[in-house]
Amino acid sequence: MIFPGDITTVIHVEESTQIGQARRAATLAASACGFDEADTGRVALVVTELATNLIKHATRGDIHIARVPGKGTYGVEVIAIDRGPGFNLADCLPDGFSTGGTRGEGLGAVRRQAQVMDIHADERGAVVLARMYPKGFADADIRFGASQHALHDEPECGDGWAMAFHDGAVSVVVVDGLGHGPAAHVAAEAGIVEWQAGPSADPVDLMASLNVAMTGTRGGAVALARFDTTRGSLRYAGIGNIAGYLLAPESSRGLASHPGIVGARARRAQAFDFPEAAGRLLVLHSDGLQSRWHLDDYPGLAGRHPAVITALLHRDFSRGRDDVTVFAIRLEASR
Repeated sequence: MIFPGDITTVIHVEESTQIGQARRAATLAASACGFDEADTGRVALVVTELATNLIKHATRGDIHIARVPGKGTYGVEVIAIDRGPGFNLADCLPDGFSTGGTRGEGLGAVRRQAQVMDIHADERGAVVLARMYPKGFADADIRFGASQHALHDEPECGDGWAMAFHDGAVSVVVVDGLGHGPAAHVAAEAGIVEWQAGPSADPVDLMASLNVAMTGTRGGAVALARFDTTRGSLRYAGIGNIAGYLLAPESSRGLASHPGIVGARARRAQAFDFPEAAGRLLVLHSDGLQSRWHLDDYPGLAGRHPAVITALLHRDFSRGRDDVTVFAIRLEASR
């Protein structure tokens, strides 16, 4: 199974008319996933509640919408992001609790309709995740997150990512075409298309193939990871300035990339092996995200769903002058 990524849809919400805009975008995503009328209705209810809560409790914020791969199906991801005062999760989930003088049904309703819900909130704001899959797919969720954004909401993004499940392994690629705009998009797309032709190959061999495929474009930076779910080991190769991290509660380490431009006579990649990667969080991001973040600065965040983590990192560390992609996945060994 191969899942190419796409740009995250962002709806800025600060007035009631934008709630309808968010609802329309989410129902379009549901339609693209093949949801029936009842499941589409669940998506509409969730995005309406989350967007309404942004206005009532934070005065403004963003709704992020994406189509996400699941086990045997696709789902709709809706994330509400704000810089409001935050809240206590244990207080807000029961029906009847409200900080805005309303009936207090918002987050309780979201929890009932979404197969996946997770929240991180502190004095810097809140990130609320909801994922909906078709009925009958209660255990469809894959614990990954991806937040991809084009500079100035341009229609084409110079970053790309993709993920594949194959032969007892999970493979991931992140590509950052040089610069931004259409030419950077062409470079990144060339790399992603080539990767999809054989994602199960060794990262060193894949990098050589991408170098050929991206020749004639601007070129770019590439990170490749392959996690063996049976052995619990990770193999990683990178060229250029995509940052990679392997995080655990007791330790964290950066993943080394070599200098160069894939597609412009890049040197042969060197792979690095991590034999005890199971249970860790793999984070990859383009240089549109600052590298000075630390999950320890957000108590409890490391244990949250990876989609909450990627959304928060984008909120607080996007440089605002380039395309940005943040990808994270919990590396889970097969049982």
